[in-house]
Amino acid sequence: MRLVNAPTFLPAYVAELAGSEIAVGVARGLQYLGMCLSSLVGATLIEHRRRVLPVGFAIGALMRLQILGLALGGLMLPNPWALWAVWLFLGLFGVFLGVQGVVFNFLISKVTPVRQRGVLLGLRNALAGITAVVVALYAGRTLIGTNALGNGYAATFLLSFVLTSVGLAMLLFVREPETPNVLKRSGVARRLRDLPDLLRADPAFTRFFAARALTTVGRMAVPFYVLYAGTRMPLSGSDYGLITAAFVASQSAGNLLWGFLADRRGFRFVFLASLALWMLSVLLLIETADMNRLVAVYLGLGAGLGGFQLSGQNLVLEFGRRRHLPMRIAVANSASDLVAAVGVGVGGVLATLLGYVWVFGLALGFQVTGALVVLFFVEEPRRRSD
Repeated sequence: MRLVNAPTFLPAYVAELAGSEIAVGVARGLQYLGMCLSSLVGATLIEHRRRVLPVGFAIGALMRLQILGLALGGLMLPNPWALWAVWLFLGLFGVFLGVQGVVFNFLISKVTPVRQRGVLLGLRNALAGITAVVVALYAGRTLIGTNALGNGYAATFLLSFVLTSVGLAMLLFVREPETPNVLKRSGVARRLRDLPDLLRADPAFTRFFAARALTTVGRMAVPFYVLYAGTRMPLSGSDYGLITAAFVASQSAGNLLWGFLADRRGFRFVFLASLALWMLSVLLLIETADMNRLVAVYLGLGAGLGGFQLSGQNLVLEFGRRRHLPMRIAVANSASDLVAAVGVGVGGVLATLLGYVWVFGLALGFQVTGALVVLFFVEEPRRRSD
């Protein structure tokens, strides 16, 4: 899963197929749009259930079928059909990823205690990252570097499908406790009508909701980092594997550190610190012209983006009452994914018309604004519970 979401292999693959920054933006935009549209559906699927793991297992299987579609499309279809297959399956991948984001974040809130949640999630991500690093290095050097099966990128996605399917089977060993208080089953339209009351009930959550959406505009630039790097130096399949491994390794190891800090300082602190690291890494990227610096940039990007995602997701879990948690997760995720979907599309157009640095600068401006909102207007939610 990390290889599909990493800001390296997929943007490079789409750019190779289409030769266009706009096509790269459309690909990620369709994924984020799918996530945005399905998050609220995910909430209505689980908020009336005492156990949600079966839903998570089914959605996880559907997600992995889309990765298989990415692989088979690349192996079996000529261009431009291969590009259209990427857009189709990435959009569907986003649909199921949006539902899974709600289901698994709610499941995490049930099975991990708040005070140990940071370290436990960091450890989970670190263990998953070890596998992803090895696979990224192998894929870059052996699969993409030798154009395995006639399409090294598609072969990489095929390997990702196999490994993530094995990981999904591990859910069979999870024992989920029942949720004591659940809501009555309702549709998406009904829950949307309840949304204003949900936001008014917790002003602190509403401010964080807005700040997270602002900072998420930074994702508009993420697919273009590797394309910009390619204009500064030649990049081979092995190079893509190396920077992907650096990104995944630092994301995984960084989550251990972020988790440790979150358990002691709270996820608000992690949100601000990781956002600062992400922004500093982008500034370094702009001046990067050699491979050693690029690896350092991706180490910073991996740790920064990893901490941003970890803290953003877990801060949502610490506001309000548990019975409304699925909808809070869905609302926060939908807003962020909608911003990201529009952002990467706009980013592709801006990159074509004005250049990558303009995209990076605009994204940084929104990130700074969101960080200031959190810094001055969003209190650490654990202090309120204390």
